[in-house]
Amino acid sequence: MGQQQGVQPEAVIRVDPLGMGPWRTPDPFLFCVHHDDRYPAGNERFGPAAPLTGRDIGQDFGGRDGWNMYHGTVVPGFPQHPHRGFETVTIVRNGLIDHSDSLGAAARFGGGDVQWLTAGSGINHSEMFPLLRSDTPNPLELFQIWLNLPRASKHVEPHFSMLWNQTIPRHVAKDAAGRATEVTVVAGRLDDVKAPPPPPKSWAAHADADVAIWTLKLEPGARWTLPAAAKGTHRMLYFFRGSALRVGGRDIPPSRAIELRADVDVALENGADVTELLMLQGRPIGEPVVQYGPFVMNTRQEIQQAFADYQRTGFGGWPWPNPDPVHGREEGRFARHADGHIERPA
Repeated sequence: MGQQQGVQPEAVIRVDPLGMGPWRTPDPFLFCVHHDDRYPAGNERFGPAAPLTGRDIGQDFGGRDGWNMYHGTVVPGFPQHPHRGFETVTIVRNGLIDHSDSLGAAARFGGGDVQWLTAGSGINHSEMFPLLRSDTPNPLELFQIWLNLPRASKHVEPHFSMLWNQTIPRHVAKDAAGRATEVTVVAGRLDDVKAPPPPPKSWAAHADADVAIWTLKLEPGARWTLPAAAKGTHRMLYFFRGSALRVGGRDIPPSRAIELRADVDVALENGADVTELLMLQGRPIGEPVVQYGPFVMNTRQEIQQAFADYQRTGFGGWPWPNPDPVHGREEGRFARHADGHIERPA
C-alpha cells in the first residue's frame, strides 16, 4: 500500500516520556529542565509563607504542595554554585529570578525575559526565586537549558546577555480555519523573524550552527508546519502542555519528548486544548563530553583541572554577604553587568 497523502511518519525518530527530572537533549545541548512551581504568598524574607516541615531543606525536589525549595533554605532557588565550559539559557515565563555572580554582576528578570550566560572559563552564580507578593500566590515557571561550548571556547571570558521580553520576536501564523500558532523565537530564525543575537562566544553565534530555541503555542485545533532545518542538525520537540497532538501524522501522548528529522517539514495538528511546546535545535558540536556536575569539558584531566582551579581561585570569589542574595522588594527588572553598566527593559 502507498503512503497516505500528507502523513510523514518518518519525520518522528523517537518519542520518550518527559518524566519528572531533566529532559533528554541532543548535542549541542546538555540539559533541559522545566520548573513549574505554584508558590504560595511570600513572607517578609521573600520565602514561602508556609511551613517547611517535612521537606528535605537544601535538597528539596519532591514537589510537595506543588512547589520546591530546591537548594534554598529561606528563599527557593539555587544558591552560589560554579559553572565552567558551557552556557545556560534561562527562559522565565512567569515569576522572577534574582541573579548574583562572582564578577559582581546582578540581575532581576522574569515575565518572559531570558538570561543567556556563557560560563566559559568559570563563574560562580546564584539563582534565587524571591516571592515578592505577600497577599497572593507567586507562581514561577521557567526553562533552564544548558548549551555546550566547543573546545576552542571553553575558556572564554564569562559573559551574560539579557533578552528582555519585549525584544524577543513572535511569529504568528493562522491556518485555513483561522486558528493561530504563535512561535516565540529566543534563538535562531523563522522566516523573516530573527531572534536577538546570542552572546558573542556562544555556539549559537556560529553562522552554520543552526541553533534555534523556540516555544510554540497552538490554539485548539490549530495546524502548522514546522519548516525544515539543515541536514545533519539535531531537533527535539518537548510537548509539555496540552492533551492531544499529531506530529508528522503520528499521534503523540502528552508529556513527551519527540526527536525529529530536522531536514523535513513536519506537520503539527493540535487537539482540543491549547498545546505548548519547546523546540531545541542545533548542529552537533561532535566533540567528547566529560561532565562532572557543573563542569563540562572534553577530557577527565580537564575536569580535574576545573576542580583545582575552582579550589584555587573560586572563579573570582564571592563578593556577596551570603550564598543566596536577593534584591530589594521594590527593585524592578534590571541587569548590572561586570563592567558596572546597568540596563533595564524599556
